[in-house]
Amino acid sequence: MKKYILAALGLMFSVHIMAQTGLKTGDTAPNFSAKDNSGKTVDLKELLKSHKSVVLFFYRGQWCPYCNRQMQHIQDSLQLLTNKKAYVIGVTPETSENITKTVAKTKAAYSIVQDKGYSIMKSYGVNYVMDEATVTKYKGYGLDMTKANGNSDNVLPVPATYVINSAGKIAFVHFDKDYSKRASVKDILAVL
Repeated sequence: MKKYILAALGLMFSVHIMAQTGLKTGDTAPNFSAKDNSGKTVDLKELLKSHKSVVLFFYRGQWCPYCNRQMQHIQDSLQLLTNKKAYVIGVTPETSENITKTVAKTKAAYSIVQDKGYSIMKSYGVNYVMDEATVTKYKGYGLDMTKANGNSDNVLPVPATYVINSAGKIAFVHFDKDYSKRASVKDILAVL
């Protein structure tokens, strides 16, 4: 009986991930305000008053090689992005201690926000709960999600990227449930 309950729960979480779609181009971007990794308050509405756009992306954690590669690409092209009057923000569920590790690995000089209660991830429709089989598999690889995120929720974001224009509308979306597929800087620049 216990096996059937666990199987049903696993299926329920899989269906939740499959049903996720995130926000679409043309949607109004949900406002948020949070402290970034340098202690600065990043408020979407205020940023859009002084910038042409905001590049908002969600990443899983410093343990994710695909996240690190994407963040390094963004860092390598940061001058190109800021020359287009864009402000870059990364959002993650990982602890501030692990954000520091991410910055060390990627040399990220843009804002990174710890979304402790997942409010930003939820408002953009990118949050999901990992199924127990995946959590166990990750533990086998030496990754403890409880330590990575500072809680036992096992919540991660779909690694989506949004470009939000000065009117607060979403001008570009990259939302792919395959965590290895990310928005390219070239695609982001084309929208800016």
